[in-house]
Amino acid sequence: RMEASCLELALEGERLCKAGDFKAGAAFFEAAVQVGTEDLKTLSAIYSQLGNAYFYLKEYSKALEYHKHDLTLARTIGDRIGEAKASGNLGNTLKILGQFDEAVVCCQRHLDISQEQGDKVGEARALYNIGNVYHAKGKHLSWNMAQDPGYLPQEVKETLQKASEYYERNLSLVKELGDRAAQGRAYGNLGNTQYLLGNFSEAIAFHKERLAIAKEFGDKAAERRAYSNLGNAHIFLGRFDISAEYYKKTLQLSRQLKDQAVEAQACYSLGNTYTLLQDYERAIEYHLKHLVIAQELGDRVGEGRACWSLGNAYVSLGSHEQALHFARKHLEISQEIGDRNGELTAQVNMAQLKSALGLGPGDEDVGTAHHYSGYEAQGARPKRLQRNSMDSLDLLKFPSEKAPGCGAWQAAGTARSQSLNRAGEGTARCRGCARRSDWTRGVIWGVLTLFCILLSFQKISRTPSDEECFFDLLSKFQSNRMDDQRCPLWQEGRLAVRQSCDPGVCSSSPLTAQSSLMASPQTEEFFDLIASSQSRRLDDQRANVGNLPGLRITHNNLGHLRVEGEAQEPGDEFFNMLMKCQSSRIDDQRCAPPDSIPRGPTMPDEDFFSLIQRVQAKRMDEQRVDLASA
Repeated sequence: RMEASCLELALEGERLCKAGDFKAGAAFFEAAVQVGTEDLKTLSAIYSQLGNAYFYLKEYSKALEYHKHDLTLARTIGDRIGEAKASGNLGNTLKILGQFDEAVVCCQRHLDISQEQGDKVGEARALYNIGNVYHAKGKHLSWNMAQDPGYLPQEVKETLQKASEYYERNLSLVKELGDRAAQGRAYGNLGNTQYLLGNFSEAIAFHKERLAIAKEFGDKAAERRAYSNLGNAHIFLGRFDISAEYYKKTLQLSRQLKDQAVEAQACYSLGNTYTLLQDYERAIEYHLKHLVIAQELGDRVGEGRACWSLGNAYVSLGSHEQALHFARKHLEISQEIGDRNGELTAQVNMAQLKSALGLGPGDEDVGTAHHYSGYEAQGARPKRLQRNSMDSLDLLKFPSEKAPGCGAWQAAGTARSQSLNRAGEGTARCRGCARRSDWTRGVIWGVLTLFCILLSFQKISRTPSDEECFFDLLSKFQSNRMDDQRCPLWQEGRLAVRQSCDPGVCSSSPLTAQSSLMASPQTEEFFDLIASSQSRRLDDQRANVGNLPGLRITHNNLGHLRVEGEAQEPGDEFFNMLMKCQSSRIDDQRCAPPDSIPRGPTMPDEDFFSLIQRVQAKRMDEQRVDLASA
């Protein structure tokens, strides 16, 4: 009955996951694990699907845990196909976590076993996964280096070329298998890698193939992605009118799919495309639509970028007052989200616009703020923010009593109607008094510490030179600190470190054991102690089949569990894999550099219009004429 209950729970979890309810499905799988089973194949399937459910729920640490359990169990029972699938799932999870080198090792293991077993479907999936890992690594490196498509460092270029090679091998194999859906995925990823490599014509050819297969299957989401990618590629070829048509189709499909974030991205792309076409009225129309959706979704990054784009468009139309309003909004949002580059850009834009309007650096555009406090004039919905007025500060009550030791507070706390400047001055003076008090206490403690050191100095019986006395004193104090950090060898009358020894030695009294532990570090006992301790550390890191959750070991499955099997020496392949994985552990501990540009849900993943501006700037520099020297 318990066995049937475990299987029933697992089947219900599978049904829910297929229906798209991964949270409920994961709950049923967890319940199945709690019940437990002695069927090793069933438990392996539960681990695999539970890991996949957590992967879709974006709980990657739990997904990694259960895929590791699946891999351990598959290796234990000698299930090569299960080991291959578990390795592939581990690779996909590690890729999401940014551990690309370990992901490649796992996916390569998936590929090797699939080829060994003659599993063509598994081989195709492994090729696709390896290409996907290299693709993700290349995008990660290119984002961190802020490079334009086609202007890539050698490392990034080689990584993306590897991704393209594996995608092509995958495409060839799935064509042989007649899998049209897999062909569509391969075409789309080949188009994306060629786009990043700067091969825009090749990217367009691949994305057109992807679009045809998406239409064949009625896959609207894939069709929308293909249209968007085609628009991006045509932008870099200077075909702005064609890009606009593709972006309009992207916008139409995103509305059919009711995906507001993607709809906002399409509006943003259309606004920038019409800016490139110098159709500023239509550019403003789409940027305002992007702004409205960004406000509804609470995307401050997208809202700031929309304000920046609107300011540029109004400048091109000669409407400097509107442009100044949106430049000020851009500055406020950039300061709020910590976008230093956006803040500097907004400050420069505001200075230029104030100069064009004849305003001084400290002048406020009062008329503009009154007429354009919202976005009603352009048909967008305003986002109203309530702000505390400076006039309401007289309602704040300042304490009227005098703080101890701070006579300056009297001037600021006599009545509620005192001026704001005097209140701020009183607060500053009070803090100054606190700082002087802290400084005085610090001086007193310093003098006491120096006095104690001099007393200790006088207790040294020898009378060598001052330098030797100093080092004696230093070693005396440092030795106490070293003792504080030592580990006690006794805990509750027992040795904290267990020795692996013969029965004769182990039966000795505690005093005998203590005397042997206090021996010189040069003795063999000391090194035997270290060896036994280090060997146990390795044992602690070994996978224990008995620790697998949900496994009930019985006489029926005990023969399949190689718990007491013969120890096999790992080969060179294992050590090469270990070196690759260990080499990236140091990189995992490094602090990641902050993103140069904050990202938001209504902004495209690749803000290629910023790239275009940099590319166009290079073209302008190339067209400049050097002035002849005198």
